Amino acid sequence: MKFQLGELFCGPGGMAYGALLAKPQISKRGDAFSISHVWGVDQDRYAIETYNANKMGEGVQCDAMDFASAKNTTQHKTIADFQRITALAFGFPCNDFSMVGTRKGRHGAYGHLYRAGVAAINYANPIWFIAENVSGIHSANDGETFKQIQHELEHAGRHGYKLTVHLYKFEDYGVPQYRHRYIIVGIRKDKSVSFKVPAPECVDKHVSVKQKLEEPPKVSPPFNDEHTRQQPQIVERLLFTPPWRNAWYLEDMLKMSADERRTALKEAPWYKTTLQHLSDSEIVRRMEACRLHCTRAKMSHIYRRLHPDKPSYTITGSGGGGTHVYHWEEARALTNRERARLQSFDDRFIFLGPKEEVRKQIGMAVPPMGAKIIFEAILKTFAGIPYKIINS
Repeated sequence: MKFQLGELFCGPGGMAYGALLAKPQISKRGDAFSISHVWGVDQDRYAIETYNANKMGEGVQCDAMDFASAKNTTQHKTIADFQRITALAFGFPCNDFSMVGTRKGRHGAYGHLYRAGVAAINYANPIWFIAENVSGIHSANDGETFKQIQHELEHAGRHGYKLTVHLYKFEDYGVPQYRHRYIIVGIRKDKSVSFKVPAPECVDKHVSVKQKLEEPPKVSPPFNDEHTRQQPQIVERLLFTPPWRNAWYLEDMLKMSADERRTALKEAPWYKTTLQHLSDSEIVRRMEACRLHCTRAKMSHIYRRLHPDKPSYTITGSGGGGTHVYHWEEARALTNRERARLQSFDDRFIFLGPKEEVRKQIGMAVPPMGAKIIFEAILKTFAGIPYKIINS
């Protein structure tokens, strides 16, 4: 059986690319189970251009609720204009659920958008669906929002769905990034199969940023690999920021004694070549000149350097300077291609749009390799093929 997949809030196609990479599964009877893309929907013009450039079904730029509700319009196609899907994916916007967002839950401007997924399910009655959102959704509105979302999904369509809800830690599945997301897999209740969470196989052997970023490029020259020109003050700030530390660490060091400060700076691999000869008074003067003066919330990833032997911290698509993810040794932000690698995109995946728009696309995407594992587990579920699972 070839499942016909549609995707709402598709972004550049991280989840779709994972589905594209998922291997077809053959049952003992010889029946093949695979995924074929039909459409992807997003309001972002550049994300849709990227989606279409990588040939993952037809990308449609429009409002997801209008599309899923099949509202009559002459401006764009709706779900009614395509062949009926048998599978649905949607990573509805996380702005009102994220720990760094408004935390308004379903009462926020974006909190109700999961209902576009419910509308698509009600229209198409797919055999299965997969929904994704940030870990913070669990606690929004004291947990009531997440319960409401699950209730509506469980009772959607003509038959209702058996839900499997799990917080995936994608670094445990081989993605070189600490990225935690709730994934809801729903299988129609009239089907005899039940989905089980695939067991992670990289818990004790995470892929580090150094491993991933030092892999030979598959495309030469690499796509989307332009460097950002760093201001001198940022270069100076990064000089005093050891790996895995952020801009606020400079404030901590300024409160230390001279000996403690010197010990802290020795964490930097460039200490002997660049910092060792500086006097403590010179270090303090230069730190004072480049430190941030902020009285508001201090986000932990502001001008935070990576650690070469760990996965990356979470790649984000929003925010300005200081949120671009910083190299563990070089005094610079990562390129978009490097960020895409940490999101597990293949080097051959092309992102379209201005550099900042590409950065946004990468940060908002679902890691394709994490999605691939879940899609393959779904295919194995229908094919009756055993796989390692988490015993709950």
